[in-house]
Amino acid sequence: MRMKATRSPKFRQKSNRSRFAPAEEPFPSEAQAAFQRLVTDFAFPCVGAKAALNAGAVSYGFYDKLGSERSTKNLARDLEHFTRGRTGQSEDQLATMVAVFRGPFDLNECQFEKLLWSQLQKLHEADAPRFAWDARVSADPNAPEFSFSFASQAYYVIGMHANSSRQARQFPWPTLVFNPHEQFERLRTDGNWERMKQTIRAREVALQGSINPMLSDFGETSEARQYSGRAVEEDWKPPFVSSGKCPFGH
Repeated sequence: MRMKATRSPKFRQKSNRSRFAPAEEPFPSEAQAAFQRLVTDFAFPCVGAKAALNAGAVSYGFYDKLGSERSTKNLARDLEHFTRGRTGQSEDQLATMVAVFRGPFDLNECQFEKLLWSQLQKLHEADAPRFAWDARVSADPNAPEFSFSFASQAYYVIGMHANSSRQARQFPWPTLVFNPHEQFERLRTDGNWERMKQTIRAREVALQGSINPMLSDFGETSEARQYSGRAVEEDWKPPFVSSGKCPFGH
């Protein structure tokens, strides 16, 4: 599947071999190169993703179909490895894990949203017997303080697929990007979050003419509304049930 042409010049970004899949497989190498082209494109709005890529702090995982049992097993293993591997990293370094799936293709926004939440539900069910929910965020997907948790680490999840209405989230393969929530809190503590947020939103307007209507700051509305990229309805409820293993009972 070909990517939409971009305005940027030829890319010089070096390929980072994935720790999770053999580099010689056509799908992993093609998908990783495509993601790097997307992020390094001048018009791509997320400067945080650009910083992580430039720092070599992007980890990749490549899987079967989004939401399948096989994908869940392998992604759970790799996301736990990523979470544990962040121990000892520089506090100033932005890091992210990109999970790319072989399919299914030609999903509309509602179909992708359904599969995204099915995948997160299955990840949670695999995670809950071993790890408590990150105590820094809520386990209630309708709460303003909600964030997805895996291996006791809160993650802000970004869904990407070919038919997203948001250009910055259009990608040939179904993809989930896991961003450790603590990175955003650190940016807020350091006083850098507002500047980065305004930069991203200005670039989003330049790319598409508007900011994502689902965007809000943590604690205003549930960030679950932002995960799929679809402009969800006012009364939309996340199709997700947590185990409630949060020590503070949010």
